[in-house]
Amino acid sequence: MAKIKRKTAKKHKISCPNNISLLKTYHELIKKKKIEKSSLLELLLITRPVRSLSGIVNISVLTKPYACPGECIYCPKEKNIPKSYVSGEPAVERAKKLNYDPYKQTKLRIEMLEYEGHPTDKIELRIVGGTWSFYKKEYQEWFAKRCFDACNGKNSKTLKESQKINEKARHRMVGLSIETRPDFINEKEIKHLRELGMTMVELGVQSLYDDVLKKNKRGHTIEQTIKSTKLLKDAGFKVLYQMMPNLPGSNIKKDENMFKELFTNQDFQPDLLKIYPCALLKEAPIYKLWKNKQYKPYTEKQLISLIKAIKQHIPAYVRIQRISRDIPSSKIIAGPAKISNIRQILKNQNLKCKCIRCREIRTNYNQKEKPQLIRKDYKASGGKEIFLSFETKTKLYSLLRLRKTSNNQAIIREIHTFGQQLPLNERQNTLSPQHQGLGKKLVKETEKITKKEFKLKKISVISAIGTRNYFGKLGYKLENTYMVKTF
Repeated sequence: MAKIKRKTAKKHKISCPNNISLLKTYHELIKKKKIEKSSLLELLLITRPVRSLSGIVNISVLTKPYACPGECIYCPKEKNIPKSYVSGEPAVERAKKLNYDPYKQTKLRIEMLEYEGHPTDKIELRIVGGTWSFYKKEYQEWFAKRCFDACNGKNSKTLKESQKINEKARHRMVGLSIETRPDFINEKEIKHLRELGMTMVELGVQSLYDDVLKKNKRGHTIEQTIKSTKLLKDAGFKVLYQMMPNLPGSNIKKDENMFKELFTNQDFQPDLLKIYPCALLKEAPIYKLWKNKQYKPYTEKQLISLIKAIKQHIPAYVRIQRISRDIPSSKIIAGPAKISNIRQILKNQNLKCKCIRCREIRTNYNQKEKPQLIRKDYKASGGKEIFLSFETKTKLYSLLRLRKTSNNQAIIREIHTFGQQLPLNERQNTLSPQHQGLGKKLVKETEKITKKEFKLKKISVISAIGTRNYFGKLGYKLENTYMVKTF
């Protein structure tokens, strides 16, 4: 595409146009009915295509600065910024300029993604900033409602009304998550999270060692992590662990063993991981420890070696969501957290990784390939997990997580088809495996397992608001906050 642009610009003696200006002209010509819509051209003109290559687009929205119940020594604190976040992070800077308004933040991100050429029909929205469960419930409900309002393009009187509109809105919320602490999760909190429309919870676990948690003044125990993980999974939530190697009190060997235990001990088994090496910031109490030579960050070589070792332990049913935070390197005083391109470094070393993100099909779709149905069973949090997927030897097309809970219920916790995101009503079959019926086949297989193996007459789905319509067409009905099918 770049070669064609340069050649054309040279021929007409004009400056080489960027993709954003070409997309703008393209949409104007379609509006005037001078040209026809072309999915291939749209795909070629997308700026930063990786933003929609997982089948959805991600939007992060930051809450207002608010008191935090924690006293973690690694956690930075800046004026007018939620605790644990720092100035210079992209999401922080956007939120500050918009006075932390959830409607404006969501609306702006949708507009920016569309401006870059991305479809925005399916949105996974992350609410970040401090400990969500510590905010007042009235603020939480208002915040969630305003995010839905922004996706709907209209204001509603209540959260329920806004959610109802979003079921068939142009910008549907197919995933909604928050960040919180393990010690804040209980049955009452889970019920409230479902009423807000949440489908995933990011738990700030940080370490699996009580002595390390105590030394870093984390304020929760491993027992609380185990309990909260079980409660969330039995309620159908996807569970993401935020893990922090290189904390005071830990070491390379302990950290590597910690990641081994995550997937050998059924008490844990998170679905997704964020690996955030401890960042040494002047705004955090840990800075004094470092100044007094009581804390020594890993070297760059040590961290790369550790991440390589960690990746060898990651099962095929887990997605490594991130490695390192978006903290500007200028804010980090010392240590390997300054490295912002760890993934690229590992990729250059031809490291083999089985995690979901490393196997997603992305742009490598070939409609002639025939992915096979794969099944993986494992025990987790007192229940049984069945991970179903369509994949080839190297590419992951689609996945579904089915859980037989600790109290003998069947629940679908996630369903996702990867590849370039396509608009909801488009059935293009040359660019992406989306909308080819893979998800429906996985649901059908899940129903068969529930009836024949589990001997159950009912299955539930922790459906996001924007996916209720999809499951409705498959015979599921809304019951409380879940989509349910009775056989």
